[in-house]
Amino acid sequence: MKGPAADRLRRLRWWLTAVFTIANTVGLLILAPVVIRQDAERDAAAVDAKLGMVTAPVLRLATGSSSGTTNVAAVVQDPLYRRCPDFALLSGGAAGDTPPPPAAQSIQNCTPVDQSVLNEVAVRATVDEKGVVFANVRAKNGHPVRIKAEAYRFSDSNEPGGAVLAWEDVQPQADSHQKLVWWVLALCAGLIGAAAAGSYWLSGRAIRPAMDALEQQETLLAETAHDLRTPVAALRALAETAVRDPNQRAELLPRTVRLAGRMGDIIDGLLVRARLAAGVEQLAVQPVWLDQLVAGVVEDFPAEGARISLVTAPSMVRADPTLLQRAVGNLLDNALRHGRLPGAAEAIITVTVADGRITVADQGPGISPEIGEDLFDRFTSGGGSSGLGLSIVRWVALSHGGDLKVYNGDEGGAIFEFQLPAERQ
Repeated sequence: MKGPAADRLRRLRWWLTAVFTIANTVGLLILAPVVIRQDAERDAAAVDAKLGMVTAPVLRLATGSSSGTTNVAAVVQDPLYRRCPDFALLSGGAAGDTPPPPAAQSIQNCTPVDQSVLNEVAVRATVDEKGVVFANVRAKNGHPVRIKAEAYRFSDSNEPGGAVLAWEDVQPQADSHQKLVWWVLALCAGLIGAAAAGSYWLSGRAIRPAMDALEQQETLLAETAHDLRTPVAALRALAETAVRDPNQRAELLPRTVRLAGRMGDIIDGLLVRARLAAGVEQLAVQPVWLDQLVAGVVEDFPAEGARISLVTAPSMVRADPTLLQRAVGNLLDNALRHGRLPGAAEAIITVTVADGRITVADQGPGISPEIGEDLFDRFTSGGGSSGLGLSIVRWVALSHGGDLKVYNGDEGGAIFEFQLPAERQ
């Protein structure tokens, strides 16, 4: 569907998609850092708890002596001395520029850390008000390391007696956290893409009624212009003839009235179809003798330049007679326009009615194989198509549970079969 109104609806759809996608993106940008930060804090808390399980018993062992000195022997004899995480017991406070070497240190050496780094963290712990310091440093192999330093004091002294340090390589936690970051980013990208696709689909569903209404309006205008073109031209010809020859006015006036009535019927039929397509009106279905209805349409059809033969058998269907008359008229009009060979004086049309089927055959050039079912598309022309007329015929057939088919006859010409479900007589 084309046109300024359709373009505005399409732009509205893209705007709705963009707004919904941006809103979801903003929400994800707020939520993703929260998830990443919580994971990092959870990993840090787990490592800190593990380090606390080392520093607490070492502090009890180191300060358990009543002599006011660090009980190094008790620390060395404890199983912690031979397990990871690493720890170090640094005696003395922060008075000196260079703290003394560790009085005791785990022998496993799980994660080698430069001694100067340990000394610096220990000094910070001894001067800290709470006596506990956490630090993130690098090991000698470049891995990230988490250190916990906890100062201790003897009961008979106000000066720090030293500090206990425990540290662990947190490279596995860092790798796990980085993997989580990539997963969160990938999930956000996927959710943004899904949000864009979903919002595009939802916005399409939202504007679908407007698109359908616009399409129905354009269809109504196109069909009105198509169906009124021939009657208006005939009406104009009658009026011009009456102006040129006043003596024929009495003869032309009844034809003019009939033609005006036909135009009114066409407009009414178009409005009925538009209302049916919009779902605001139902088909006026009733039992109809198909053979009698077709005979009436053939009798009233202006057959100048055509010879129409009719073969009927009693056949009853349930249909809307007004729409059915219009469909039969379009089939006859199509055969009259395209059912003659080049140079032929008149079109020869054969109409057959039986068992709910209307067959309209002509002796024209037939249907080109390249066209096929495209004949029933709106405004398709060539070799037996009347443009919009056949699309209306097919719509009438389908709306009554029937079908419309076309094929070439064995002796040439096109054959249209309009089939409706037949009623038992």
